[in-house]
Amino acid sequence: MAPRGRQWLKLIGAAGLAGVTATGILAARSERRRRSYEPEEIRERLHERYARVQARRDGTAD
Repeated sequence: MAPRGRQWLKLIGAAGLAGVTATGILAARSERRRRSYEPEEIRERLHERYARVQARRDGTAD
């Protein structure tokens, strides 16, 4: 039995709410993962990334 009239609106609203909830969960998980790094670890990763970019720019990449 297919939804009719206002049932479509309710269905679309429920799907939208589920999408917003899922996005919020993913954002919270990402934020929690980001905050779990120590400042020294972040600094080290940034230095490594910068060195790779510079090597690629200079043509000395692996």
